[in-house]
Amino acid sequence: MSIYRIGETQARPEAVEELRQFLLSIMPGIKSSPGCEAVQLYQSPDDATKFLMIEVWDSKESHQASVQEIPAEMIARVRQMLASAPSGAYFEM
Repeated sequence: MSIYRIGETQARPEAVEELRQFLLSIMPGIKSSPGCEAVQLYQSPDDATKFLMIEVWDSKESHQASVQEIPAEMIARVRQMLASAPSGAYFEM
């Protein structure tokens, strides 16, 4: 059974397009991670600073293993674009 990882981020108003482009740029790497079945990015039509990324994984462990591979400099870069800490949770169908 697949597991869904729903992640929410909010950009600083001056970094909306930068965050959007960053998130789009990391999607191929997420998709090619072992266990990733799909990834989609959504942007709120009511508040352009809000983004939702939905990732489909074969297991929670696969997602968590992929997160361990994120370089520290990439995390530092994205933090500069965020208005608040990102949040996320796992879901099943």
